[in-house]
Amino acid sequence: MSEKIRKVVVAYSGGLDTSVIVRWIKETYRCDVVTFTADLGQEEELDGIEEKAKRTGAVKAVVSDLREEFVRDYVFPALQANAVYEGLYLMGTSLARPLISKHLVEIAREEGADAIAHGATGKGNDQVRFELSAYALNPAIKIVAPWREWDLNSREDLLAYAEKHGIPVPVTKARPYSTDRNLFHISFEGGILEDPWQGPPEEMFVLTKAPEAAPDRAEVITIDFTDGIPCAVNDQPLSPADLLAELNRLGGKHGIGRLDMVENRFVGMKARGVYETPGGTLLHTAHRAIESITMDREVMHLRDSLIPKFAELVYNGFWFSPEMELLSKTITESQRGVTGTVRLKLYKGNCIVEGRKSPSSLYHSDFATFEADTVYNQKDAEGFIRLNALRLRIRKMMEKEEVKER
Repeated sequence: MSEKIRKVVVAYSGGLDTSVIVRWIKETYRCDVVTFTADLGQEEELDGIEEKAKRTGAVKAVVSDLREEFVRDYVFPALQANAVYEGLYLMGTSLARPLISKHLVEIAREEGADAIAHGATGKGNDQVRFELSAYALNPAIKIVAPWREWDLNSREDLLAYAEKHGIPVPVTKARPYSTDRNLFHISFEGGILEDPWQGPPEEMFVLTKAPEAAPDRAEVITIDFTDGIPCAVNDQPLSPADLLAELNRLGGKHGIGRLDMVENRFVGMKARGVYETPGGTLLHTAHRAIESITMDREVMHLRDSLIPKFAELVYNGFWFSPEMELLSKTITESQRGVTGTVRLKLYKGNCIVEGRKSPSSLYHSDFATFEADTVYNQKDAEGFIRLNALRLRIRKMMEKEEVKER
C-alpha cells in the first residue's frame, strides 16, 4: 500500500468472498468502495444484490445487464473458432472475465476511482484473466487483490470475519463447493469436488436433468447459422442471449451438457472442475455440422490447427492481446459462407446430428455418389496416388540399397 487509494471498484458477486472483500478494503485502505455486478445470466443470484452491497459498506452499487454483449461478443466468436480447452472445456468462466474487466475499467473511469479489485484467489486462473485484461485496457490502473494480501486464509476465516462485522453470507454446509454461473454455463469446484475419484452429487446440478431422468421421447430441433453465428432456433429468430437461453432450456431438459474434468491451470497446477453447458454443447455440435458442408477443406484444417492456440489464449486471459486480435480476424474470415440449418435430435444426454443443409453447400451428391457419374473419372486416381506415393517409394528403395551395400 505504498500509494494512497481513494476509491476502489470491486467486482461483486454477492458471495462470501466479495461480501467480505468490500468491508475489508474499506477498513484496510480507508477508502470508498463502489461495487460492480455484471448480469451475465445468474438469475436469482442477483436478487437484492444492490441493497446487500450497500449494507456491506459500498457507497454505490452498479449492476449492468451484459447478457447480450456477453453472448454476442465473447461466446459466439469462441463458437466460430470451435474453441475448446484441452479437448473438453467450453470455457464459460474464461470467456466472461475479459468482459467483466472491461466494464470494471470503464466504471472506475466514470467514478473517478484509482483502483479495481477482484475476489480471485492467488492459486487460480481468474486473477490472471482479470488483471491481464485490466492492464491491457488501462496500463495505469491499480489493482487490489485481497487474497494475495490478507491473512484470511480459509473459508472458516471468512465466515468468522463476516459474522464479526454482521455481513450476511449465502454459503452453508449444504453447499460445500464454489460455483460460478452465467448464461453459458455453471461451474463447480472445490470442497467435496477436490477428490477426483468422488463423483459429483446429483443434487448439485442446476441447468441439466440427469440423463436417466430425461424424457423417454427424443426431441428434434433446428438451429440456423449465418456466417458461423447462430441466429434462430426452430425457425424462430432470436437475439444472442435469448437464443442461448432457449438452447439451455432444451439441452438441460434432455440431460445434455455435463462435464467432469481435471484441467491444467495457467498458474501450473491441476484442478478438478464440473460444468453444465447445455446450450453451448448443442451449439458446438451444430456448428461443426454446418461447417462440414460449407467450409473448404484446407481452410477448415488451417482453422482447426488454430483451435488449441485460440482456446489457450482465452483460458489464460489474453483476450485483449495482439495475437488474439490477429487470430480473431482470421477466424471471422474463415466463417464467411458458414450459413445454413442443422437438425439435431436430443435424447438422454445425447446430441445427435440428423441433418444439415445450406444454400452455399460444397457437398454435391453428383461428386460423392458411388453410382455412375460424369463428373469424376476414377482412372485419374491412379496417377494421383502414384504421385503421392513417390517419396514413399524412393525412401524404401534407398533403404534397400543401403542394405545391399552392407
